[in-house]
Amino acid sequence: MNRRVYLDHNASTPVHPEVLQAMLPYFSERFGNPSSVHGFGREARDGMEAAREQIAAFLKVSKDEIVITSGGTESDNLGIKGVAAARRSGHIITSQIEQEGFTATYLPVDGHGMVSPDDVRAALRPDTIVVSLMGANSEVGTLQPIREIGRITREAGVPLHVDGVQTFGKVPIDLETSGIDLLSFSGHKIYGPKGVAGLYIRKGTKMASIQHGGEHERRRRAGTENVAGIVGLGKAVEVRAREMGEEATRLTALRDRLWDGVQARVEEVRLNGHPTQRLPGTCNMCFRNVESESIVLGLDLKGIGVSAGSACTSGNVEPSYVLVAMGIPLDWAMGSVRSSLGHATSAEDIDYVIESIVPLVAKLRTQSPVGAGRP
Repeated sequence: MNRRVYLDHNASTPVHPEVLQAMLPYFSERFGNPSSVHGFGREARDGMEAAREQIAAFLKVSKDEIVITSGGTESDNLGIKGVAAARRSGHIITSQIEQEGFTATYLPVDGHGMVSPDDVRAALRPDTIVVSLMGANSEVGTLQPIREIGRITREAGVPLHVDGVQTFGKVPIDLETSGIDLLSFSGHKIYGPKGVAGLYIRKGTKMASIQHGGEHERRRRAGTENVAGIVGLGKAVEVRAREMGEEATRLTALRDRLWDGVQARVEEVRLNGHPTQRLPGTCNMCFRNVESESIVLGLDLKGIGVSAGSACTSGNVEPSYVLVAMGIPLDWAMGSVRSSLGHATSAEDIDYVIESIVPLVAKLRTQSPVGAGRP
């Protein structure tokens, strides 16, 4: 029987045992609606507010600056559209956004997938209402120079929104020195449950609700709260505060072990993303003249879970738009595979992946008409 190795933690993580234990009572005896004034409701609300305090303590902010949402996507929408709706018109600087009634500047990235602070400064206009960037790209893991960009946006008086779904709980975030005004984060990326996330909104940031129908979340996000999920998110943040530093060191070593092992034994392979300014557990590699989907499926047969850097739409395999933006040639970009390590990943797991991927790539290159006969 094959070893089972999960290397897709950037997509989702298993729920931590402490998180599960914290959540369980809120599915049974503490089931009340937190908006109810009776004891059952107050009990649910107490659990929810305790979780909000855990998150606020981790970020070193006031709990009133934390809004709970249903996912990172909703947090991003609230962060960007909420600021935009409060102003009704203007200019947005971002890497991926389209919103009716607003003009947008799409910033380029360099060969490592990094945005230039100088490009942000050059893109600012008198009518710019928000700058929105990812803290780290989920595919290649490159960490953006948020602190430098934050200084620029703060000098200009423009709110900075950061999609921190991939960085929150993995690398340190100092909201004060970074200049971040809005930060999105999600539970299932940090060993918490799916369907719950949050948005930090710095006090004084002009926002408008984009979801209406109730008084929840201080009128910033209507809808009955997912109490068990919120409790789980709070506990997950508490665990990350305790384990993040040590785990980052360990995963960086394992990440480099994977790259070094593959690079030493496979020809025509390249590392994507910044060599050092990268998420601790992310290793994205391109294998020239091999389709990434074939590698992913081949590794799956060996019990290994990784993700492909290309997407199949209507039967046509397309390269990752991230890699294309980075200027990676098509014959390389089509063979992108991302491994994202996590809490349970061991050195033995990494060695097993190396031993599996080396012969697989060699086999695929001999069988593929794309790779056969190529230099």
